[in-house]
Amino acid sequence: MSSPDANAQTRPSQPQLEAASGLESQRSPGQRSGSANRPSWWLTRFIILRLLGFVYLIAFLVAANQIVPLVGDNGLMPARLFLDRVAAHFGSRAQGFLQLPSLFWMNLSDGLLVVMAWAGAALSALVVLGYANAILLALLWALYMSFVHVGQDWYSYGWEIQLLETGFLGIFLCPLLDGRSFPRRPPPTVVFWLFRWLAFRIMFGAGLIKLRGDACWRDLTCLYYHYETQPLPNPLSRTLHFMPHWFHKFGVLWNHFVELVVPWLAFAPGRLRHIAGALLVSFQGILILSGNLSFLNWLTIVPALACFDDSLLGRILPKRLAERARRAAETAQSGRVDGAVAVGLAALVALLSIAPVANLFSPRQIMNTSFNRLHLVNTYGAFGSVGRERHEIVFEGTDEPTLTERTRWLEYEFKGKPGDPRRRPRLIAPYQYRLDWQIWFAAMSSPDQYPWTLHLVWKLLHNDAGTLSLLANNPFPQQPPRYIRAVLYRYQFAPTDNPTGAWWKRTRLGLWLPPFSAEDPALQAFLIANGWLTPDGAGQPRGRANLGVLE
Repeated sequence: MSSPDANAQTRPSQPQLEAASGLESQRSPGQRSGSANRPSWWLTRFIILRLLGFVYLIAFLVAANQIVPLVGDNGLMPARLFLDRVAAHFGSRAQGFLQLPSLFWMNLSDGLLVVMAWAGAALSALVVLGYANAILLALLWALYMSFVHVGQDWYSYGWEIQLLETGFLGIFLCPLLDGRSFPRRPPPTVVFWLFRWLAFRIMFGAGLIKLRGDACWRDLTCLYYHYETQPLPNPLSRTLHFMPHWFHKFGVLWNHFVELVVPWLAFAPGRLRHIAGALLVSFQGILILSGNLSFLNWLTIVPALACFDDSLLGRILPKRLAERARRAAETAQSGRVDGAVAVGLAALVALLSIAPVANLFSPRQIMNTSFNRLHLVNTYGAFGSVGRERHEIVFEGTDEPTLTERTRWLEYEFKGKPGDPRRRPRLIAPYQYRLDWQIWFAAMSSPDQYPWTLHLVWKLLHNDAGTLSLLANNPFPQQPPRYIRAVLYRYQFAPTDNPTGAWWKRTRLGLWLPPFSAEDPALQAFLIANGWLTPDGAGQPRGRANLGVLE
C-alpha cells in the first residue's frame, strides 16, 4: 500500500524512468544506462491486480449463489448456530469475534449474506475493470474473511486462506486513494518479493507434502489414479487417465521439478526469474486443463506473476498498455511513507513466516493451515495422498409408501460431481459447487464425520427450495418423496471407445445411509439435538448429537 502523502516527494532520475517504463529493454546494449538492470513493475502490478480481482469476483459469485442454502437461517449448516456456539465456547460474542473476525457477528440475516456477496462481486468487478486502491482491496479482504469465518465445512479449503493472504498483499500494491490502473505512486518492489515468497511456500510446501506423504509420489505412480479420483474431473480428465504409464511417470517427475526446484529460481535475477515464472504459470495452466480445482490454480498464478517485470511484459502485452506504463513512470512520485510501509510489511511477514517455515521442514508437516487469526502468512499443500478408487454417494428417493425389493428409486443429480454414468463431466472451474466437493470428501468417510448429510436428507424429504437450488434436478417436482437413501458406488472411467458411449462405469458397494422418511423419530431426534429442527415450535436447542442416535 502506498501513501497519498504529497510531502517530501522525490522525482526519479531519467535513467530510472527509462528502466521503469521498459524503454531500456528496447535499446541496444550500447544505449543502456547503468540502471538498466533494475527491474520495474508497473505492468506487473497491472496484471496481478486484474487477475486478483477476477478470482475475488468468482469467489463472491459462488457465495452469492450458494451461501444462503449452505449457511443461512434455513441452510444445511446455519451460521447463526455456529456463531452462538463459538460465543458460548469463548465466553462472549466479543471474544468470539476476536477469535473469528467477521462482519457477520453484527448481523447474520439471509438478506445481509446475499447483499454482502453481491457487494463483494461488484467491488471485484471494479478491480477487474482497472480501478483498485488500498481501501477497495482492504474491503474485499475483510468481506471475504467474513464469509470464510462463518462458512464452516463449506469454506474449509486451502484456497480460502490462500486468497486471504494473496488479497492482503494486494492491498499494499495500491495507493491508499488513487484507484487508476497506473497511479502516481510507483509499484513497491518489496511487495513483489513478498508475492514470490508466497509462491515459493505454496509450491515448495506442495512438493514436500507429496514426498512425505503417499508412496505413489515416490514410485511415480500417483497419476495412474489422480485424473480419475480427483474431486471433480472435467471432459479432458478421462483422456489423460488412459494415457500410457510412461506419460504419467513423466508427469510426476515434472511435478516434483516444478514444485521442489523451480520455486527457488523465483528469487533469481532477470532471465532465470522469468523462466521460473513461465514454468510456474504454465504448470498451473496444465492443472486447469486436467480437472476442476475451483479457483485454486488461477489464484496460484497471481503470486507467480511477480516473477515477471516490465522488461518482459513490455514485449508481451499490448503496446498501448506498455505506453501507458511508460507515461506513468515519467510522472511517478514517491513518498517517504511508502518505503516505511513497505519495510513494515516485510518485517511483519518475516515474523509471521517463522511458524510456516518451521512447518515446511518438519517431518510432521501439515498443509493448508493458518497460524494467525487473520490468515496473513499460512502453510499450503495439495494431494499429499491420492485415492486409488473413486467412491461416489448417490442420493435416491421414492414416493412409494412401502419399501420392498421392487421399490423404484430415482436419483438426484448434482451440478458437478459424477452421477449418471452417461453424463459427460463438466467444465466448471474456476467456479466451485461447494456441496459437490463436500460430498466427494464424505464418500471417503462415514456419516458420523459428515452429520450435515442427515440434514440434507431432511431437506430433500421436504423439497426444500434452497437445497434443491444446489442440485441439478428434482425427481419429485409435484410432491416430496416418501423416503430418501444414499448409495455408495465405485466409479471408474469407461474406455473412450466403449460402444455404450458412457463416460463412467460403476459398481454398487452398499448403502451409505439407510432409507429415511420425514416421520422417522430417530432422524428427527438427531436434527433436534443438532439445532437443525425445532421441536414443537420451541426455541432452537443447543448442543450437538452423535449419529449413534440413529442406531
